[in-house]
Amino acid sequence: MWIELTAIVIGFALLVWGADRFVMGAAGTARNLGVSPLLIGLTIVGFGTSAPEMLVSAVAALQGNPGLAVGNAIGSNITNIGLILGITALVVPLDIHSSMVRRELPLLLATVAAAYLLLHDGILGLGDGLLLLGGLAVLLGWVVHIGLSSRDKDPIAAEYEAEIRLDLGLGQSLFWLLAGILVLIASSRLLVWGATGVAQHFGVSDLVIGLTIVALGTSLPELAASVVSALKNEPDIAIGNVVGSNMFNLLAVLGLPGVIHPAPVDPEVLSRDFPVMAAMTLALLLMAWGLRGRGRINRPEALLLLAGYIGYQTLLYFTALQ
Repeated sequence: MWIELTAIVIGFALLVWGADRFVMGAAGTARNLGVSPLLIGLTIVGFGTSAPEMLVSAVAALQGNPGLAVGNAIGSNITNIGLILGITALVVPLDIHSSMVRRELPLLLATVAAAYLLLHDGILGLGDGLLLLGGLAVLLGWVVHIGLSSRDKDPIAAEYEAEIRLDLGLGQSLFWLLAGILVLIASSRLLVWGATGVAQHFGVSDLVIGLTIVALGTSLPELAASVVSALKNEPDIAIGNVVGSNMFNLLAVLGLPGVIHPAPVDPEVLSRDFPVMAAMTLALLLMAWGLRGRGRINRPEALLLLAGYIGYQTLLYFTALQ
C-alpha cells in the first residue's frame, strides 16, 4: 500500500505543477495572440485550474472507475467552497465587487439543479454526458460574450491584467503549455492508479475516495490561486476562480465519464452528496450577493463554510466505516 500512497503524493505534486505551467503557457500564448486579459482570465484560467479534475475524471472513466470520476467532480465542488473559500476568507475577508461573479453564481446554482435532474434516474449515461458537455460549450460562448461586452468595465478585468505575465514570448508560452499538458496526463494516471489501490486496500468505494482524497488533491491549484489572489487584494479573482472551476466540474468533469464509460450512479450521490453541494452553493450565493448591502465573505462566514466541509467529511468517514 505504501507504493500506492507514494503514487498519490507524487501525483498530487505533479498535478499542481502541471496545472500551473499549463495556465502560464496558455495565458502567455493567448496574450501573444492579442486576446484580452479578461477573456484569458474567464476562460483559460478557469479551464486550467479545472484541468486536474478533468484529466483525473477521464483517466478514471477509461480505466473503468466511473465512481471515482463522479466523486471527484462533486467532491471538488464541495472542497472548493467549504475548504478553499473558507480558508481564503479566514486569511483575508473577501469583498465582492465584480458584477460578473454575481451573475455567474445563480447560473452555477442552476447548473447544480440541471445536473441533479440528469442523474435523478440513477444513471450517468451517454446522453447525460453529451448534454453536460453541450452545456459547457454554451457556457464558454456566454462567458466570451460577456467578456467582450464588459471589456474593462468590470473590476475583475484589472485584477486579471495584473496577474498575466508579460515576459513570456510565444515560443516559451507554447513550451510551457505542452509541458503542462504532458505532466497533467502522466500525473493523472499515477494518481488514479494510487487512489484505486488505496480504495481496494481499505475496502472503501471508489466514490468515497473520489469525494475525499482525490477531490482534495485536484483542488490544490484552486487553493493556491485563491489564497494568493486574496493576499494580493484581488478578491474577485479568488471567488471567480472557485465559481468558474465549479462550473467546469459539473459540466466537463461530470460529463466526461458519461461519454467515456456510462454507468449507474451510487444512490448516495443523489441523497447525500448533491444536497450538500447544493446547500454550499446556495450559501455562497447569499454571501456573495449580500442580504443587507455589499456582498462579503467575512471570517464568521468563512468558519461556517469550513464547519460545513468538516461536517461533510465526518459524515463520509462514518459512512465508510459502515
